[in-house]
Amino acid sequence: MSYVVLARKWRPVQFEDLIGQDHVARTLGNAITSNRVAHAFLFTGVRGVGKTTSARLLARALNCLGDPENSEAEKKLAGPTPTPCLKCAACKEITAGTDVDVREIDGASYTGVDDVRKLQEALPYRPARDRFKIFIIDEVHMLSQNAWNAFLKTLEEPPPHVKFIFATTEVHKVPVTILSRVQRFDFKLIPARLIAQRLQTVLTAEGIEFDEAALSILSREAAGSMRDAMSLLDQVIAWRTDKLEGESVALVLGVASRQVLHDLARALVEGRAQDCLLTVNQLSNQGFELSHVARDFLALLRDLVVAKACQQPDALLDLPDTEKADVITLATTTNLDDLMRLHQGFSSGFDDILRSGQPRAALEMLLVRLAQRPPLLPMDELLVRLGALEHRLLAAAPKGPPTRAQPTAARPPSMERGFSPPATRNRSREAGTPAAPRGGNRDADRDEEPAAGRSTPEPAPNEADSPERLLASWQELVEAIAAERPDVAAVLEHAVPLGMASEQIRIGWPPSSTLNRQFSDADLTVLIQGVKKSPSDKPAAVVIVHESEEANNRPTLAAQETANRTRRLRALVQDSKKDPRVQQAMQILGAHIREVRVPEHLK
Repeated sequence: MSYVVLARKWRPVQFEDLIGQDHVARTLGNAITSNRVAHAFLFTGVRGVGKTTSARLLARALNCLGDPENSEAEKKLAGPTPTPCLKCAACKEITAGTDVDVREIDGASYTGVDDVRKLQEALPYRPARDRFKIFIIDEVHMLSQNAWNAFLKTLEEPPPHVKFIFATTEVHKVPVTILSRVQRFDFKLIPARLIAQRLQTVLTAEGIEFDEAALSILSREAAGSMRDAMSLLDQVIAWRTDKLEGESVALVLGVASRQVLHDLARALVEGRAQDCLLTVNQLSNQGFELSHVARDFLALLRDLVVAKACQQPDALLDLPDTEKADVITLATTTNLDDLMRLHQGFSSGFDDILRSGQPRAALEMLLVRLAQRPPLLPMDELLVRLGALEHRLLAAAPKGPPTRAQPTAARPPSMERGFSPPATRNRSREAGTPAAPRGGNRDADRDEEPAAGRSTPEPAPNEADSPERLLASWQELVEAIAAERPDVAAVLEHAVPLGMASEQIRIGWPPSSTLNRQFSDADLTVLIQGVKKSPSDKPAAVVIVHESEEANNRPTLAAQETANRTRRLRALVQDSKKDPRVQQAMQILGAHIREVRVPEHLK
């Protein structure tokens, strides 16, 4: 007889032999026992996880005729059973694929509507011998849209002696109208631990010696597919039939052994860039595919993070016991943050290795960069260093409240937040200077006694109407109004003084102003006249000009204050950046200035 590959020789023959798909085996077994078997099934999942095998198991379970050695009465009672006898003609022929009542159809070559019509013509006829006519259609997603449409009515109400079993790896291509007419079973990837146990059973039965490292490599490379695992096992047995060892299996499959990956991970964790490069050189000289090595190494970094983050990681590490112990031991040599940083860094560069025309150089540079990573400072140590720095800064700070230069023109009190300024005459009295009388020539009094805090000399007579002089006089008047009506003073700070003569005061609003209608002209006139008298002790005339072109390009108290504040803040920011203590803090922490916040009392 010709050689039968292990994937066929060791194909499961009972539901209990189905590895990694307990939910499917249990559901189908209970359905058969309770006589609740549906007329159509859809098995979906990746390649090699048992879809076609389960379809054959279900066909044998439904058509088993009973053990030939049983009596005729026992054969009649055999019926559908979750444990077929495997001895009757139906079981043997279904296993061999020669049963006339069980048809296995390749969906890739059975795509047209005419093929579906031929199948429908045979459905009304009873099975030749078995209990059911069963149609197993593999890769059913390859059917055309017209073929699916022709299937709809038949699939919804087939004859009672017909069962359909569909298998596909791309369930998203199956129309929803078909999905609603079948029972869907999703086959999961088989864990590496279960694959290793199955391979151990097969090797023991075949009389071949092995070590755990060989099983680990085979189960990992199978990537959840039992058929792939059996095919790889056939390949390595053909290379060496007496004993399977980890190194030889890795060499045959062209993958790095787990020991090499662990050595590489240890060198990376300990920051030994040279050892990382030597390991990559060794793998490259032996002909290993470095993109494959990078994929396995990324999975190992993930296992290290899991082993460090979980107190009992056994359920999350799909690894043999010895390899799991090595991973846990390596994870204890560093902290979780460092392992997460390594995984994140290698994951970010993994795509570059796959796309690079020189994967070796990309892998080497990535490993060197991660090995040379700066150490993470413990939080306690960082807090201690910050505390020491703060203590030194406070010790070097000057005593007493901060001082600042006074601007030439006093700042309008109404601009201070939450501050209601006193009247100008009260501030003059508190400063030790007599207050200006409400009557008489205030300009003459001002010439004889300058206002407290004024540092600039009085302008010459020909400068009386200059914008600076007008703005200074207007500021005094607004300060006086702010003592009684801060809200009105805040609005008047945006007006432009056009004339501040003894008998008449002219103010203008620029055309772009939106505050000129906040208060009526009559209310503003009354407030201004209340603090401004003419030489004859009569209220000064007040002229208010709206949308004044003359006021368009002249400064206001608000604009002057904004410019002064901007200059002060800019000077404070520049001084703080040049402060030796700040420079020292930046050097100690290895930081840079991101933002400078000025305290409110300095603004």
